[in-house]
Amino acid sequence: MDKSAGQKNAAHFLYPPIDPFDQRVLDVGDGHRIYVEQCGKRDGIPVIVLHGGPGGGCSPAMRRYFDPSVYRIVLFDQRGCGRSRPHASVSANTTWHLVDDIERIRTELGIESWAVFGGSWGATLALIYGETHPERVRHLILRGVFLMTQRELGWFYGGGAGQFWPDVWKRFADLIPEDEHDDLIAAYHRRLFSGDLMMETRFARAWASWENTLASIDNEGPGGESPAEYARAFARLENHYFTNAGFLERDGQILEDADALADIPGTIVQGRYDMICPPLSAHLLSRAWPAARLVMVPRAGHALSEPGISRELVGTMDSLRSRL
Repeated sequence: MDKSAGQKNAAHFLYPPIDPFDQRVLDVGDGHRIYVEQCGKRDGIPVIVLHGGPGGGCSPAMRRYFDPSVYRIVLFDQRGCGRSRPHASVSANTTWHLVDDIERIRTELGIESWAVFGGSWGATLALIYGETHPERVRHLILRGVFLMTQRELGWFYGGGAGQFWPDVWKRFADLIPEDEHDDLIAAYHRRLFSGDLMMETRFARAWASWENTLASIDNEGPGGESPAEYARAFARLENHYFTNAGFLERDGQILEDADALADIPGTIVQGRYDMICPPLSAHLLSRAWPAARLVMVPRAGHALSEPGISRELVGTMDSLRSRL
């Protein structure tokens, strides 16, 4: 597989599309049913893929970062999004519920330990899972590190990223009356959980558009509106988690607890020009976690679909085949 980036798009570096050999819905309690699928080699090296958001859901492209003749690829839609039900529900939906769901999937599939692959919020969840169940993790592969801190939320929802995208920021902020601009997460929360479906959908699309526009380095501005169902789940779940500081006990908890990762090798792939999750978090994590290798991709933003990001992630998974 040619690994030179050049002007090629992300798909050039991925394995061909594949279909799942197993699809199921797990009842995880609390009224939640989560969608789980397996692809690749039935008795291969197990790897679980943790999608971003919260609320982003899995996509077929996520199957393609792994050699299907080597890896047993497990994907699932986290509570409240994708094909999991109830849709857009924040009831019994916290970080710790998701950690328990990952363990439930592992046990259900008869897997002793696995590699954990996640980007953005998926990287956050991977780190928390690794710190909670280090004996179950063979390797952490992270992209676009988000540490769930007030510093990061302040950057993205307090005007920091808006200094680079002032026109897009204005559209996002101007939907809210000026006297509520001191806390846009709270202001959007009131509207995303208003009980008025039309209002929730309108503000959900605005919330999703702000993030999606900044995801890729090659971006000329907002594209079309996200589908209503997707946007509502994405925005409500993200806002719910951010309003509750990721349900962590203290700000900075992931870095403070990084000693729990000491025996887990890791690879961190970070876009140098990531506007959503700036590289400082990846840098701080690599300093607190000596067993991890940080790969800074020079001309890349946040998105999984960035060509340089995809090249590095596929290359990482290929290089781990003999070690896992």
